[in-house]
Amino acid sequence: MAKYLIKRLAAVITVMIIVGVIVFFMMHLLPGNPAAMMLGPEATQEEITALAQKMGLDRPIPVQFIEWFSNIIKGDLGTSIFFQGMPVTQVVYNHFQATLILTLFGLFIAVFFGIVVGVIAAAFHNSFIDRFFMLITSVGVAIPNFWLGLMLALFFSIMFPILPPAGYKPFSAGFFVSIKYLILPAVAIAFGQASFLARMTRANMLEVLQNDYIRTAKAKGLPEYKVIFKHGLKNAIIPTLTVIGLSFANLMGGAVVTEQIFNIPGIGRLLIKSVFTRDYPVIEGIVLYIAAAWVIINLLVDILYSLIDPRIKY
Repeated sequence: MAKYLIKRLAAVITVMIIVGVIVFFMMHLLPGNPAAMMLGPEATQEEITALAQKMGLDRPIPVQFIEWFSNIIKGDLGTSIFFQGMPVTQVVYNHFQATLILTLFGLFIAVFFGIVVGVIAAAFHNSFIDRFFMLITSVGVAIPNFWLGLMLALFFSIMFPILPPAGYKPFSAGFFVSIKYLILPAVAIAFGQASFLARMTRANMLEVLQNDYIRTAKAKGLPEYKVIFKHGLKNAIIPTLTVIGLSFANLMGGAVVTEQIFNIPGIGRLLIKSVFTRDYPVIEGIVLYIAAAWVIINLLVDILYSLIDPRIKY
């Protein structure tokens, strides 16, 4: 296991370097001058040139890359162009909390309902319950989360004013107050992932329930719930773990649009704002954070495999 972890950590570093190189050069290929955008349309060319020199944007791109990469090795992501020289780590951190809370809440909803629905559908295979759940999950996979978010806001905030239509409150304002603002966006991003997880869990459970040890457990007179949850789900959950890990990253990606709809000050809104203002350091920092989340989650999923099933060795 230790040798495997060392190899994976080396792969993580390699992936982050490759992502950083690609993102840096792709960002600098975008049209537009950050200095001109910061000064506005009424700025003169002399003012734009002076600001560009002050920010170091007039230097050759390879020189900018070497300086940026050397700072990355030191853990410094640079300073934001748009946020008046604020460190990128601070800018991302200020917006990351909202996205992380929304993503974790959405992941909890997706995993809970996805696994429960999948297990129930498999337990009542080919029954009305199974067909009903599969119909709902088919709809959930097909509906875009931004459209679902708009419909939820229309129904639960305008037609029936139960929940706030938009906005965000941190946990410092109160746990239930914060959750109240997160319910609609969390459901919007989680419904599709929950549907996919339900179908995956159902397929894995149906395969596991056909094994001989399941029939032996039933023949021994074990209660049905023990056969399903203790013997069936434990083995069926292993392939689903991969999907859960990918769902976490997909939920973070889906939150980009959802944050715009529900006016949540998260990474998604920050990324869109940074693209329009050509804030290169912030864009690069956000992409690196998201890439790190992907590779770390995949690593944790691999480790969980061996914890759930001791037969898996690395």
